[in-house]
Amino acid sequence: MGRAVYRRIVLKLSGEALQGEHAHGIDQEVLVSIAEQIKEIRYLGVDVAVVLGGGNIFRGQENVARRGLDMDRSVADYMGMLSTVINGLALQNVLEKIGLPTRVMSALSMQQIAEPYIRRRAIRHLEKGRVVIFVAGTGNPYFTTDTAAALRAMEINADVILKATRVEGVYNKDPLKFKRVKKFDNLRYIDVLNKSLRFMDTTAVSLCMDNKLPIVIFNLNKKGNIKRVVLGQRIGTIVN
Repeated sequence: MGRAVYRRIVLKLSGEALQGEHAHGIDQEVLVSIAEQIKEIRYLGVDVAVVLGGGNIFRGQENVARRGLDMDRSVADYMGMLSTVINGLALQNVLEKIGLPTRVMSALSMQQIAEPYIRRRAIRHLEKGRVVIFVAGTGNPYFTTDTAAALRAMEINADVILKATRVEGVYNKDPLKFKRVKKFDNLRYIDVLNKSLRFMDTTAVSLCMDNKLPIVIFNLNKKGNIKRVVLGQRIGTIVN
């Protein structure tokens, strides 16, 4: 089966990753596939925390960008945070149906459906073998869920952030729009910032750089890739 090279991970999933081929919403088959892959790495003894985006339900940037009737950025960001809670509850439901104890922890207070985020409690859940799903970002507007992933990873002493995408890694240009592209196997944090490679926002990359937290960017659409990354196989792009 192999031995995991990481003891504790933060898996960053965008909202778009959950919608599959649909224009919006949640694709149940995609959700089940992600849950089964998480189960595989839990059996390897890896502590798993998940940070979810909410773009499959609501994208604040699109509403802020409209001139004249544009939405206040803070309002749009809070609505986006609530979208991540919906995704978190959906993932928890599937994980528990396949036998994985799971806790949803929210940066916004909503105790009827999620625990409040408390660092020590999150670590204790992980130590007990539970999957922890972090929702509502950082609880503050103007910060993305990428930044939330970096922050939570450092708070729980994770070894790495696994950033799931729809492509094989980081490229010099968007491979979904251009034919001639170059894929990077390894990058330094400073290269990401200097080249303005937009796989993750600059605040999140800067946090990881300051705390020497590696990031692995990989294709979520290939089943088994989460396990391959955890086993140390060279796929995707490593930023360190």
